[in-house]
Amino acid sequence: MTPEEFRAIMAYLRERVHLGTQEAKSPVVITFHAPTEEEMMDAGLNAEGVKRILRVPWWEDMVADIVETPDYCDPGDSPQQVLEYAKDVVSDYIRKRFTLNGE
Repeated sequence: MTPEEFRAIMAYLRERVHLGTQEAKSPVVITFHAPTEEEMMDAGLNAEGVKRILRVPWWEDMVADIVETPDYCDPGDSPQQVLEYAKDVVSDYIRKRFTLNGE
């Protein structure tokens, strides 16, 4: 997998992070629409990278941290700022834990 293919996977996953509908107890809700292998392949992403990223042992932790991002933000942070923080969770997890040539 090339660095460009790696960045494409990361960008794709960042785009799966969205603002959710507001709940009474929380001013900002973040959702992550976990993709299937087929969806990622259909998007033209590197097949080897897709298979590896969807099988990493820390996937569920990353998803939980994405969704829980608002819990760690200041009450005055705008929904867009919280969304960017949540997307950064994806980037941080992948950059720190995923290598181009094996896990």
